[in-house]
Amino acid sequence: MFGSHGMGGDSIMRNLATLNQLWDGNSLTIDRKSSESFTVRGARLTVALQVQEPTLRSFFDKSGALARGTGFLARFLVAWPESTQGFRPFTEAPENWPALAIFNQRISAILNQPVPMDDDGALIPPMLPLSPEAKALWIEYHDAIESELASGGELHDVRDVASKSADNAARLAALFQVFEGGGGAIGADAFERASCITAWHLSEARRFFGELALPVEMANAVRLDKWLIEHCQRERTQEVGKRHVRQHGPLRDGASLDAAIRELAEHDRLRVEKDGRRIAIHLNPALIEVAP
Repeated sequence: MFGSHGMGGDSIMRNLATLNQLWDGNSLTIDRKSSESFTVRGARLTVALQVQEPTLRSFFDKSGALARGTGFLARFLVAWPESTQGFRPFTEAPENWPALAIFNQRISAILNQPVPMDDDGALIPPMLPLSPEAKALWIEYHDAIESELASGGELHDVRDVASKSADNAARLAALFQVFEGGGGAIGADAFERASCITAWHLSEARRFFGELALPVEMANAVRLDKWLIEHCQRERTQEVGKRHVRQHGPLRDGASLDAAIRELAEHDRLRVEKDGRRIAIHLNPALIEVAP
């Protein structure tokens, strides 16, 4: 997806625009020189991507501002879960998964329904309007986000993503409605749950794009700073050994860790002390609240 020929410098703009059109549900005309041209109508596009951070950084470096400038990434619900390495003790799997079984049964029932298509093979799904109560909630959600897009607003730096959030909330609410009861108007309960989920992903997008837009060295420093604060608050301490940080922290590469420590030390976020062979990192007390 991110390293293919279609994402090369000569074709990335065209292909990102094509994916955007499909996501929007627009018709797409394919012009062919050696075979018959055709138009795709009534198609729907769903994309689920799981990618490592270095791969995505490389794509950003190659594509420049196109991925965000075209609105491609704004159409995603972004999540950037923190690593759980070091906190994954073995546990026996349960003998059965009743909730998962019910979920799979419902998905199978939906997939086994006849697909509504016209004579040309285009999808003609039924319209799912918002109920009056859900529409009022959608307007409230839309306006709350819109008010934060202006310069100085909390969502100004991710206004491309935020501007799609109300749209994504409505789409997700439609999925909930179909899953739980089929057609009909989308209820307020479905939209409330959908808007909570899209709002969480919007918060993730702020963190994701905020760090990804930084140079690698600064992004590493930000990640280390956050980990140190959380570790010291959890362990009720202001000091942590550098070896422990390298073994359990977000940066395992020695050179990257040293560079991040220097960056944070220059900004008075921490100081380093050596005692023989042991190196200790002392966090600035102003950054944490340690219980007595």
